[in-house]
Amino acid sequence: MPIETSFESVTLIGTLKKSGYHKVFLDGHMTGSFELNCDRCGKTYDLSIDNALNLKLSDIISDSKDDLDIIEFLNGEIDVDYILESEINTLRSEYNYCEKCNNDGVEFEVEY
Repeated sequence: MPIETSFESVTLIGTLKKSGYHKVFLDGHMTGSFELNCDRCGKTYDLSIDNALNLKLSDIISDSKDDLDIIEFLNGEIDVDYILESEINTLRSEYNYCEKCNNDGVEFEVEY
């Protein structure tokens, strides 16, 4: 089943493929950009992304400790909008540096 959704200026295009009785595999690609604030200088900048997104989805609770990359959709509906938003929020939660701060080579340390 083909999918396409957008959040802010990022688009997710891909397919959902059934890979078992309770599992679906999302094979997708995210492209676009969104605003971030540099964690060092505070400057706002655009982060361009062009990433593959491959996820396992399940409609049952997974007790397996071997595969922690399963997203559960327990109500029987796969919310691809939510998946895209959560991927963007994951990128936002990392340390993000603008191009100037990322390439200046100066170690940053705060003394108290």
